[in-house]
Amino acid sequence: MTQNQQEKLSLSKLRLLTCSEEATFELGRALGAVLAPGMTVLLYGDLGAGKTVLVRGIGDALGVTRVRSPSFTLVNEYRTSTVGFSVTHADLYRLEPGDVEDLGLEEYHEAPCVLLVEWPERWTNPPKRDVLNVFINARNENERNFDISATGGLADSAFQNLQEAIIKKDGKIDSRVGLQPALD
Repeated sequence: MTQNQQEKLSLSKLRLLTCSEEATFELGRALGAVLAPGMTVLLYGDLGAGKTVLVRGIGDALGVTRVRSPSFTLVNEYRTSTVGFSVTHADLYRLEPGDVEDLGLEEYHEAPCVLLVEWPERWTNPPKRDVLNVFINARNENERNFDISATGGLADSAFQNLQEAIIKKDGKIDSRVGLQPALD
């Protein structure tokens, strides 16, 4: 079996609902706790969907004390206080697809860091392996649907760990983190 075939078979999906900004932050903390260097997290969603709140939770889990939106700086790099690798957070909203390549994001994907990318639809050649795709849909002012999928070895492992952290043995979602099964 080729690597491409293995990556297609390793696709997994988790659908969740958060009902508050705090629950979105907690989902970010759960996600941050399972990330490893060499992974990329692509964050899809409209303005105000909760991408930066989720990133703040991820940062908190990794020991980043102050996450700022990189809307104007485009890329923020954070040294973590607890995990021994850095976190790079990119916001591509203000860029045209042709301008994204100039940022050199592929180098971050290959580096010993976690790369978090908001508005990845502007990136014409995002990585195809070791990627978590997070699609966020704002249902109303408080509720957010999350569709999380994984492709590639590191991402598959992180995804399995995330499921184990969130879903109890009886198949129900652990309500302590404020999550529910997603509503269609």
